[in-house]
Amino acid sequence: MITADQLLVKQINKSIVLNTIRKKGNISRAEIAGITGLNKSTVSFLVDELINEGFVKEEGPGESKGGRKPIILSINNKAGCIIGIDLDVNYILIVLTDLMANVIWEKKIDVKIGETQQTIIERLIELIDEAISNAPETIRGILGIGIGVPGIVDYKKGSILLAPNLKWENVPLKQIIEDKFKIKVHIDNEANVGAIGEKWFGAGAKYNNLVYVSAGIGIGTGIIINGELYRGTVGLAGEMGHMTIDIHDHQCRCGNTGCWENYASEKALLEYLNTQLLMGKSDEYINKNNFYTLSAIDIIDYARKGSKIAIEALKEIGRKLGVGVVNIINTFNPELIIIGNTLSLADDLILNEVLKEVEEKSLVYRYYKVKIKTSKLQFHAGAIGAVSLVISELFAYPGL
Repeated sequence: MITADQLLVKQINKSIVLNTIRKKGNISRAEIAGITGLNKSTVSFLVDELINEGFVKEEGPGESKGGRKPIILSINNKAGCIIGIDLDVNYILIVLTDLMANVIWEKKIDVKIGETQQTIIERLIELIDEAISNAPETIRGILGIGIGVPGIVDYKKGSILLAPNLKWENVPLKQIIEDKFKIKVHIDNEANVGAIGEKWFGAGAKYNNLVYVSAGIGIGTGIIINGELYRGTVGLAGEMGHMTIDIHDHQCRCGNTGCWENYASEKALLEYLNTQLLMGKSDEYINKNNFYTLSAIDIIDYARKGSKIAIEALKEIGRKLGVGVVNIINTFNPELIIIGNTLSLADDLILNEVLKEVEEKSLVYRYYKVKIKTSKLQFHAGAIGAVSLVISELFAYPGL
């Protein structure tokens, strides 16, 4: 009879074997044993189980180093599909991927600011239905649904406690989606999701201590310490967009005064431009006549075309982003800061401004040159991160 302790050890070893195959790519049973320290018979037994479960496949014989040729193993990308959703304030991006987060199908729809909770959830359900209908036939079907949301989340229950920019409070989104589709759902704050995505598949793959800054309509941060997402005591860590930058500034939607996101978000970008237009500044691209129809992406596009007012505005937001990044570096001393979400698309304009602020004002940076990059996954960081929520659990508990 297998005891609970023996079952746990087996699960842990199985996870180690599966993750070794994921990280190393094509690899033999003997090489896995050498890397992990597990004996060859244990590795062989666990690999056979993973093959039977559909997560691992044999690629064929490899090169011999004397004796019989080893059989090379790899992750079976086609074991199943995963749905990842970036639920933002002004859009929903949904992707359907394989087991290694390669996108099979995707769709983005715009969401009008102020749309009701019911309307947004109905549109979300329609998109999930569409993703499922586009899923190819696989061994294990849809393995899970991951959702990143812009707000404070009880990730264990899958409830949105507060999403101030969506004006949602106490929404049991996990239960709603699971009841509809009978598929396991994982929900987390969008910045946490972005951090996980960058750690698994993006710019943070080689780093164990990093902070992901999601700079969109608001600002959030996902914190990776020693290779693991830092959640804090009850899972609410990372709300650094609401750290106070100016105690005399106007009130934020969260109820606090002078929050970082008041200065360095898409919202701040639009407010800054509006102020400049009221002062009489404009150019052939941005003026009083078209300003109220513009999005942050439009402004970035105009900056690329040479709009002086757009370039000035983005540089100003870059400087304000830098102020918060200085605080992050002084607090966490990470190896890497990743700027993600919409404003990362203006990397050539904002990144130098962030670096200037950090070089001038960060005490820690004088002694350790933290790397600062924009997201490798760019606009897909949230959706791929949501996929990573599912993948990370599958790889931690194989076969579930």
